[in-house]
Amino acid sequence: MRTAIIDLGTNTFNLLIAEQFDNTYKILREEKYPAKLGKGGINDKKILPEAMDRGIEALKTHLNTIEPYQVDKILCMATAAIRSASNGSEFVKRVKNELDLDINVIDGQKEAELIFDGVKQVVPIGDERVMILDIGGGSNEFIIANKNGVLWKHSFDLGMARLLDRFNPTDPISQKEIREVESYIKTELDLLYKALEKYPTTTLIGSSGSFDTISNMIAAKHHPFLDMKKVTTYHIPLAYAKEMHQKFLSSSIEERRNMQRMDLHRVEMIVLASIFINFIVDEFQIEEIWQCGFALKEGTILQILNNQL
Repeated sequence: MRTAIIDLGTNTFNLLIAEQFDNTYKILREEKYPAKLGKGGINDKKILPEAMDRGIEALKTHLNTIEPYQVDKILCMATAAIRSASNGSEFVKRVKNELDLDINVIDGQKEAELIFDGVKQVVPIGDERVMILDIGGGSNEFIIANKNGVLWKHSFDLGMARLLDRFNPTDPISQKEIREVESYIKTELDLLYKALEKYPTTTLIGSSGSFDTISNMIAAKHHPFLDMKKVTTYHIPLAYAKEMHQKFLSSSIEERRNMQRMDLHRVEMIVLASIFINFIVDEFQIEEIWQCGFALKEGTILQILNNQL
């Protein structure tokens, strides 16, 4: 059986095509399309008309990619941009009418659960607790877990599209703006502070998105012969993360475009993502950072195999 998973994120629509066997699966194809569904309207809880058009175009592109694989099922999973928009149902209906695709709009708790089910497939989580962070455009998911499963999870409406729309920082960003962003983040994470008092950990696992870009850029300098497409997890030394963070803070958007292995779709938001990660590392005294290439899509496939979806 072949299944296509489309993760309709706030910034990017991600595609995974997989062939399922009795109790496992093989990834056949992965693609991404920068739909930027939340651009310009996310903090007003609206999907703008031009964003809807980009979303439709992204799905058409993915359907063209899927066609030769003759899949048995296409599963579309929608997250923060669609679930929080007052006109999210309008986009869902438009997709059904124009493309005959059914969109599953999942809540933040389900999103966090799927992310964990993706990460645990390739990260050897043991007795020690870890904190998983998935940075999205509309929301950021935090999961505290160990080998026995999820101990705590929450979805915060602190995605990078929201922060970019709220702060619209100068280029390069100023020290004053950095302090303002960090202050805002701190006021919004009360539940995380309480969770880490109960379940302390010093290990951070960043899944997909911004973490993929940052790890790729760090590897370009420190492990230039490593093919990151063959790696599902990558250790990010704190010193390397700090070095990259300072590079982002002092850069203009044009300079970031020319950085080695920069994902060009993230040049606007990567500074805020780095500020967010650096804040978490400093505030909660993180000692170890890992990047994980598996997230929601892979978690979705696993739940299908386990008859949970």
